Amino acid sequence: MLQPNRRRFLAATASLGAGYWAGTSPRGRAASPNDKLNIACIGIGGQGGGNLGKVAGENIVAVCDVDEKRAGKNWTRFPKARQYRDFRRMLDEMEKSIDAVVVSTPDHTHFHPARQAMLMGKHVYCEKPLAHSAWECRELTRIANEMKVATQLGNQRHANGGMRRTVEAVQSGMIGKIRKVYAFQGGSRGMPALPEDFPAVPRHLDWNLWLGPAKVRPYSPAYCPYNWRFWWDFGTGETGNWGCHTLDIPYWALGLSHAKRVDLDVIPEASEIDSQRTPKRMQTRLEFAASDDGKRPALSVHWWHGGPRKEIFSKYGAEQKMVLFVGEKGTISADFGGYTARMFDGSNPVVPVESIAPSPGFHQEWIGAAKGGPRATCDFVDYSGPLAEGVLLANAAWRSGGGFDWNAKAFKPTGNGKAEEFIHSEFREGWKV
Repeated sequence: MLQPNRRRFLAATASLGAGYWAGTSPRGRAASPNDKLNIACIGIGGQGGGNLGKVAGENIVAVCDVDEKRAGKNWTRFPKARQYRDFRRMLDEMEKSIDAVVVSTPDHTHFHPARQAMLMGKHVYCEKPLAHSAWECRELTRIANEMKVATQLGNQRHANGGMRRTVEAVQSGMIGKIRKVYAFQGGSRGMPALPEDFPAVPRHLDWNLWLGPAKVRPYSPAYCPYNWRFWWDFGTGETGNWGCHTLDIPYWALGLSHAKRVDLDVIPEASEIDSQRTPKRMQTRLEFAASDDGKRPALSVHWWHGGPRKEIFSKYGAEQKMVLFVGEKGTISADFGGYTARMFDGSNPVVPVESIAPSPGFHQEWIGAAKGGPRATCDFVDYSGPLAEGVLLANAAWRSGGGFDWNAKAFKPTGNGKAEEFIHSEFREGWKV
């Protein structure tokens, strides 16, 4: 089991201004592949319970949740695990007993535990969309890079065989150069009713800890335990909920990283932009420069929650799925289970040989990386940090009512003075970093 060094933690904290790609800190000493990791899980109800089950083959040394009722049986599933409500106390008291941390809390409480754990040299698995703002995503990516810890974003579908087949088809050149991609999320969840009921906080819930860095407000069942997702103070909307899953397909297949421009395909009515609640629909666009090697042309990824999905697929005579790649020779329709292709000249598509090895299991990738193996496929630094950042930048364009050019290196939008407000985070007293 890894024995963290507090001096290294404090030194790393002081030196993290050294630059985004400066790998100045040694990677935390990994366990032997035959050893078990000592894992602490923060958030063990709902999706957190699923993640807990996926890492149960390791040593679960601590569980943490602010809601004992939602945690349910997982609270006592591992009798030897210590129980906490406050992750800060857990990490402080058990620093020398923890190798790795799983974070499965609401979006607004991803950043602080993931940040603290990585600064202590802990490996981190964090649920999507990684964080609550693009700035938080960039900061977590930077810290992961400098601390050299194993990370994984909760894009579990990335391990699907069907996604591998889609990536192989796109990268084989089956439909030629691709300059346009459409990615869809259906439904109209968003704009929940304003709460009218403010009962006493249930005894099983620590409301102050649930709020975490968010502004103080009265408890309401309209926010907790689930509908937080559709309130900007806590969640990132349906686009944040599904963006890292859906956009995973084109990001992986096309080798995408940071967009050069973030824009809107449909300008929202003023009534659709609510300061508190996420929208029922959103049509945004991420524009990418050509790849440095010139093999991939400049392209646009249209990321739509709602919108005319049927009409777009019909326009190209393609089977309706979640994602549509439009190439010079044909189209590829894709979802998490695989793809179908249509060639514009009516010929049969040439199916490439399977070349991407199967995943050993999405959570197992991270566990293996923490034990000294190769990086996980959705590692923050190499892949999922820029992916999550793009998802949240699209939200920022919507909330600010317009697009902006994006200087990823400088982390700076231009052309929309309102965008900055929605790219950064504001934490209440006691949570500022």
